[in-house]
Amino acid sequence: MRDGTPRRRITRRRVLAGAGAVAASGVAGGAYATGIEPFRSVVTSYDIRPRAPWPAGLRLRIAALADLHACEPWMSPTRIAGIVAATNALEPDLVVLLGDYVAGLNVVTRYVTAAEWAPVLGGLRAPLGVHAVLGNHDWWEDRTAQARGRGPTIAGEALAKAGIRVLSNEAVALPVPGGPVWLAGLEDQLALLPGRRRHGHPRIGLDDLAATLAPVPDGAPVILLAHEPDIFPKVPARVALTLSGHTHGGQVRLFGQSPMVPSRYRNRYAYGHIREHTDLVVSGGLGLSIAPVRFGVPPEIVVVTLGAETSA
Repeated sequence: MRDGTPRRRITRRRVLAGAGAVAASGVAGGAYATGIEPFRSVVTSYDIRPRAPWPAGLRLRIAALADLHACEPWMSPTRIAGIVAATNALEPDLVVLLGDYVAGLNVVTRYVTAAEWAPVLGGLRAPLGVHAVLGNHDWWEDRTAQARGRGPTIAGEALAKAGIRVLSNEAVALPVPGGPVWLAGLEDQLALLPGRRRHGHPRIGLDDLAATLAPVPDGAPVILLAHEPDIFPKVPARVALTLSGHTHGGQVRLFGQSPMVPSRYRNRYAYGHIREHTDLVVSGGLGLSIAPVRFGVPPEIVVVTLGAETSA
């Protein structure tokens, strides 16, 4: 050859060998995405100094669990118990549950009922208590609640029976030094599916942001729990932090982007800490929805230290 470098002849055997290598890597990636990453769990931490009013010197450590989607083999009661133990070991001041406890996919070996998963979550412990909101699947899979267009829901009643306060468009005051700090919980934004009386209409939310924040005095610090992050542009700047789930981080995440995100804002609110007019943290969640695949966004327990010295 002109440059003195030997050139390899491209043969059918080499083409087939290359194709085989690509196929093998694809199979390996698929096996990881279905058989390994969905069963992992990590702790993701954020240190945030809020822009909104916040008690001087207060550092509040919040553990957030989102999107369990209880079912076997992906999220068994035994695995939920392990998540509860890991969360308690982090010694948070407050534990919040961000919705979607009910299974969100059909590829299961067994559905885990609320009577099974709720008592396990009842083992969560924190000095300021354990509080929850509901997610869209907690409404969608409850035929009775769908038929009447309102609660109570099976999931909500099971959580309450387990000693967990469920917030539905309401706020409670948490006793903290220099406080109180208010914790507000928004009802689900996609709660009701189209039915005979709602034919042709999009999914209807039962959320009421104004009513949820109404009890909070002007200037008081407030944290908002909202299953879907799409409410965030409407959240007033006086809210120190909004915590959301729902997106699962897209469930497949490459180079900081997700091909599909269940949000009208796509990747804008897909995952992580977002700072705009105020602060939002979107959990990647713990379970699976629609497809039994996770890649690049392992199941996570989120820990937010609010009022830290430096912002994330």
